[in-house]
Amino acid sequence: MSLRFDAIKALTDESHAKMGGSATKISAIFGENVFTLDKARSFLSDEAYKSLLSSTKSGKKIERTLANQIAIGLRAWAESKGVTHYTHWFQPLTGTTAEKHDSFFTLKSDGTPIEEFDGATLIQQEPDASSFPNGGIRATFEARGYTAWDPSSPAFIFEADAGRTLCIPTVFVSYTGESLDYKAPLIKALEAIGKAAVDVANLFDKNISKVTPTLGWEQEYFVIDEALANARPDLVQAGRTVFGAAPAKGQQLEDHYFGAIPERVYAFMRDFENESYKLGIPLRTRHNEVAPSQFEAAPIFEEVNIAVDHNILLMDVMSRVAKRHKLKVLLHEKPFAGINGSGKHNNWSLATDTGINLLAPGKTPKTNLLFLTFFVNIIKAVHEHADILRASIASASNDHRLGANEAPPAIISVFIGDYLTKVLGDIEKRVGDKFDEQDEAILKLDLHKSIPELLLDNTDRNRTSPFAFTGNKFEFRAVGSSANCANAMITLNTIVADSLTKFKAEVDELISKGSKKEIAVMQTIQKYIVESKTVLFEGDGYSFEWEKEAEKRGLPNVKTTPLALDALSTDKAKKLFEDFNVYSHRELEARHEIELENYLKKVQIEGRIMGDLAINHILPVAINYQNKLVSNVKSLKELGLPETTYAAQLDLLKKVSEHIQVIYNKVHEMVEARKVANNIENTRTRAIAYDSQVKAKYFDDIRYHVDKLEQLVDNETWTLPKYREMLLLR
Repeated sequence: MSLRFDAIKALTDESHAKMGGSATKISAIFGENVFTLDKARSFLSDEAYKSLLSSTKSGKKIERTLANQIAIGLRAWAESKGVTHYTHWFQPLTGTTAEKHDSFFTLKSDGTPIEEFDGATLIQQEPDASSFPNGGIRATFEARGYTAWDPSSPAFIFEADAGRTLCIPTVFVSYTGESLDYKAPLIKALEAIGKAAVDVANLFDKNISKVTPTLGWEQEYFVIDEALANARPDLVQAGRTVFGAAPAKGQQLEDHYFGAIPERVYAFMRDFENESYKLGIPLRTRHNEVAPSQFEAAPIFEEVNIAVDHNILLMDVMSRVAKRHKLKVLLHEKPFAGINGSGKHNNWSLATDTGINLLAPGKTPKTNLLFLTFFVNIIKAVHEHADILRASIASASNDHRLGANEAPPAIISVFIGDYLTKVLGDIEKRVGDKFDEQDEAILKLDLHKSIPELLLDNTDRNRTSPFAFTGNKFEFRAVGSSANCANAMITLNTIVADSLTKFKAEVDELISKGSKKEIAVMQTIQKYIVESKTVLFEGDGYSFEWEKEAEKRGLPNVKTTPLALDALSTDKAKKLFEDFNVYSHRELEARHEIELENYLKKVQIEGRIMGDLAINHILPVAINYQNKLVSNVKSLKELGLPETTYAAQLDLLKKVSEHIQVIYNKVHEMVEARKVANNIENTRTRAIAYDSQVKAKYFDDIRYHVDKLEQLVDNETWTLPKYREMLLLR
């Protein structure tokens, strides 16, 4: 019996665990494994607590002497929770997290065993920088790199099996100072937009001293039986199925979306939610997504840096907890062809320390003008830097998803709804008009009338838009489910900081020439509306008509990752990120190289998997079935029966034989194409070759013939779990 049938039998024979977390109130366990400021107050001296508080709230540097006190208190809290080891928890450019565990245990010079954890260890450690993606910044023999504590993201205790480890969120940099992770540039981007947003907000309200970008992600994922997943070498190695015929029933009945959550999955959800709450991840929503076996989890909004940490931590928690339930979480953007892929919608907004959401229209003309200012600046930023924003969500896995089945297209556009389109249109119509002092009161009055306090229900939602305004936030829908949110957030916050900085300079110049402040603001808003209106689109992003229209408007439509990543090597991108100290030229070039290499390696792996499955799994099964057909036809023919009595078998034999031959030929052609691509020295050219000469030429073609064989070959001899089993059996 094959692994496929073993797994199916186990589904009916085994009683799967139904653990699902405790029935305790969420508030009673929330954050119990996080070193929050409340806990710090109990374990730190006043001096150390104030230093940590100041660093957390305003980014002030912690002195080394006080770091010792914080380390002692942190260890005391961790040991009270049964922790024996600690790690610097960081986010290298692998797309996952990294950690090296060390124990508190050490020996004194006289051999006395003790537990120890000092400020130097808390602040800095030294992992091997050359062993992580670095884009040529570090050579193999140049191993030194540093992790440095990020006090703005609280330490937490991660539980795995019976062990507990203290995790200290850190940045990761090379010996020469370049960032080698997602957190370091993210923090810089957040600093940049914070300053730029405060400068602009102060035009309206001098009491605003801090603006914090907030993020609420929506994590989509698939859950299937672990044994079925393990019987699929493609799922094990690539996270997606490279072959698989569509089942008779997929998502066409639309019966899975928001349906009753299957009991086994519900138990898993409750279990991973319970673990997440203890880690301070504020999960709020769970539901079935559109595709069978697809689900979603979403939290309450948080400050971007914390939200990013929580998302990547959740992905780890989900994968670990799934094993307890003999399930497999699939975070790939497109694990199954023909049904919805998975995204990670990034809902983003800006909050002030005075309690204002800058993307929510207010109750007064003044606050509505404040809203319009930030709203239009964001549209301007997306218009001006659409290519860089597209590059921020480019990956081999997201290429499979973008453009269909609930995923937005590769064309970056902004959806704002009919109501706000009319508001911006009314302002644009005043082009050529001269604003004067009398207009100031009229403008305020008109704004107050035309923009209500709440916009949540004034427009429909557009699921085909990659960047949509949804009432009091923008939803960046193009981010892939397996991605680290930081990549998109680094770019989005930097480009908006750029737009706001330019806006403030233009307004200041008009004021210096004698314009009233409100009129200067309004004139600049009007100018930005005119300059960026081509990025606004309210229709069907999937339509061919939109592709043609976008081309007329001059909007980029880059469908593949190797070409999309070119945006990172432009002078415009280099200047943008360097101006705000987010990336140096060298860091940006390194990231371009790393993303290209990542794409290359993933396509290489998928090509090898396709070849292995086709030659070693598919063809042997098909040839066995072919032999059965040959034997059957031969026997009937020897009996002297007319050919019409076994015409069906002959037709089957012909079709099976044709598919076998095509698969064999195409796989060998693909291998030769890979060899040619592998000999190309330049990384970008090699990535483009893999995309156009390997993936585009062979992947779909080979898959077509394999999937046809799956529909022809005897079900009892087919060894790979089928879509209907993976998606519908629980």
